[in-house]
Amino acid sequence: MSTAAAATSERDPGRGPEQAPEHGRRRSAGDAETPAPQHGRPAAAPLAPGAGLWPALAAVYRAQLSRARVARIPLLFVATFQSLGIMVLMRGVVDGGPGDEARAVVAGSSVLVVAFVALNLLAQYFGQLRASGGLDHYATLPVPPAAVVLGAAGAYASFTVPGVAVTAVAGALLYQLPLGGLWVLAAVVPLAGAALAGLGAALGLLAPRQELATLCGQLGMSAALLLGVLPGGRLPEPVRWARDLLPSTYGVEALAATFEPRPDWASVVADLGVCAAVGAAALAVATWAYHRAAVR
Repeated sequence: MSTAAAATSERDPGRGPEQAPEHGRRRSAGDAETPAPQHGRPAAAPLAPGAGLWPALAAVYRAQLSRARVARIPLLFVATFQSLGIMVLMRGVVDGGPGDEARAVVAGSSVLVVAFVALNLLAQYFGQLRASGGLDHYATLPVPPAAVVLGAAGAYASFTVPGVAVTAVAGALLYQLPLGGLWVLAAVVPLAGAALAGLGAALGLLAPRQELATLCGQLGMSAALLLGVLPGGRLPEPVRWARDLLPSTYGVEALAATFEPRPDWASVVADLGVCAAVGAAALAVATWAYHRAAVR
């Protein structure tokens, strides 16, 4: 027995030389608090808390905005030129002045820019994302499903602001309509954009195939075109019901009312309120559709 082992045995008679500490290592207080792994399995590390709705929404919005800035700006020009072309074409058969036809053409063409980007392109985007497995990436992130849907919808709707403003101003000048009520666009664009973006996201996520998502987006944009640029009072009753079911109709009605010599602001507020309610319902359906598609 060595001198160190003998000294250890003298301090602790019940402890043999083989139980001596290894190389003079002392047991710290932290060692006593560390739980030993059970059944040979390492202790599981605690998961990081999930991100809140607003921080996650801001992060997804910035990411989508940066991505869409390069890929969607050419299509925004196409949507704007398309709406301007429709107004020029209709000018040959619709007289200028604050008539029902002129107001419907300008308001419908302006909101059509929102429908092209927020409804059509968003339906294609989510349909492609689901078909390619891109939803798995978002499903692994600690973000709420509502943040993904709202962030993507907000980014796509944001690109419609310049096109809507240009179309509305050009149409008012072309059809000799007053420009004093165009400040309502600050409410029409986000509310109509939310409603149409929610509808587009739901169509893209619920469609079983990517081709069907693209078809549904195209049909929705065509409905906004055909039913938005014509006065509702002259349409057949069944077509008028379909027009009332379209989310963009209430944004068109609110914008068209501002072109009157004396706008009925109570009617404008009522249409904007309906548009906001439809937008909230559409985004809720889109969030449910995203959760359903992500967990399958």
